Amino acid sequence: MSRFHELKYRTVTAFQRRIANPGLRRLPLQTLVETTGRTSGLPRRTPVGGRLVGREFWFVSEYGDRSQYVRNLQADPHVRIRVGGRWYAGTAHVLHDDDARARLRSLPRFNSAAVRMFGTGLTTVRVDLAD
Repeated sequence: MSRFHELKYRTVTAFQRRIANPGLRRLPLQTLVETTGRTSGLPRRTPVGGRLVGREFWFVSEYGDRSQYVRNLQADPHVRIRVGGRWYAGTAHVLHDDDARARLRSLPRFNSAAVRMFGTGLTTVRVDLAD
């Protein structure tokens, strides 16, 4: 990873962790993914932008395997997703072979633009929702 991309990653993740995510988590209609911390075992909620398609929820991680929530869901794929204020249980799948840039074109425009602008390791995630 270049020095520029490393600086960009550190700056964006620090901003998200300390400023953006704590505020966004409080918004009642913000979409959240809840994973289980791989070390702590505690629930971890992260704001995401994605789309519910039938019984699947699709989103793109900006930093792929470098994202803490992606590492958490790889350790334990059982997650919960809050969409439109309603919680759904599901099983997450990291899809390294999916074209994340093409996937972003089918997801909400504002979030997709931010993910493209700030992300350096775009990775698609699909959550299969339980019945």
